Amino acid sequence: MAVSMLDTHPNARALPTGIDTAGLAGGLAIMIAGVIGYFVFPDNLALLTRIIAIGLLVLSLDLVTGYSGVATLGHSALFGAGAYAAGIAAAHLGISAPLAMTLIGAAAGAIAGLLSGLVILRAHGLAQLVLSIAVVHLFHEAANKASAWTGGSDGLSGIMPEAVLGIFEFDLWGTTAYLYGLALLIVVFAVLRFLVRSPFGMLARGVKEDPVRVSAMGASVNAVQLRMYVISGAVAGIGGALSAISTQVVGLDSFSFTLSAEALVMLVLGGTGSLFGGLVGTVVFMLIEETVSALNPFHWLTIIGVLLIAVVLLAPKGLYGSAVLAATRLMRARR
Repeated sequence: MAVSMLDTHPNARALPTGIDTAGLAGGLAIMIAGVIGYFVFPDNLALLTRIIAIGLLVLSLDLVTGYSGVATLGHSALFGAGAYAAGIAAAHLGISAPLAMTLIGAAAGAIAGLLSGLVILRAHGLAQLVLSIAVVHLFHEAANKASAWTGGSDGLSGIMPEAVLGIFEFDLWGTTAYLYGLALLIVVFAVLRFLVRSPFGMLARGVKEDPVRVSAMGASVNAVQLRMYVISGAVAGIGGALSAISTQVVGLDSFSFTLSAEALVMLVLGGTGSLFGGLVGTVVFMLIEETVSALNPFHWLTIIGVLLIAVVLLAPKGLYGSAVLAATRLMRARR
């Protein structure tokens, strides 16, 4: 697969020194896209920050689905765990430093990933999907019942993050939140690029492609997938924490099945098994959703549904994956 070659092969786009040139190009592309977004949408930075938060969720989903072959529709449980943990830390415990809230969100997401993984990985295929849906509903109900801490159906408010590094205050225009989110995305992307190109990342890919052979080699398939699920939870938790920091409120929709399903749609839209694809799918889906819902508030879901069907049928590897495949074929044809 062209996408796999670009994103996971240890020597893909690497200089003799071992520098990941494709990763550097990707990080630079994120930075350039962030700057362009800042000037194109100066009055809607909240939307861009939301895209970054959901993008982190989609990246985390790609780790378990695209790289490890775990079927799940309950990944919002990890996102919501990070959001509520960061929110509770600020609203109830007085921990309001953005970096500390982010780390708390990552830890909560990792714990949620461990608990979810222990349940979901006990099954395979359709049963795995059912268990993942059950898990996200359990998290949703637990947050609803713990209203003294979470605010229940009214949501958790009173989240007042401090200035970033004690200097950059969060403003009404969302500038600080956006730039903070962009910095988080670049750091997380760099870490995940290293992860998926590492021996562990290649082992996870092997588990997805041929778990029987990996097991025969002496590696534990379940252990590899569980470790990836925990890492995925940390990434999703960072996205949830960013959402809590930027909006200063956390609602039960953070644990919604709809969010999990939309994250999977974004991943498929961009291309599974590719960090670049996950980000492309998130940006395209959310911008189209925002634009179409504003133009036609009554039939926007129908329009998005038709577009998604067209992409799946015409570009089965996703927008990014199909573009890479087409570019690879074009380069070979010119030789």
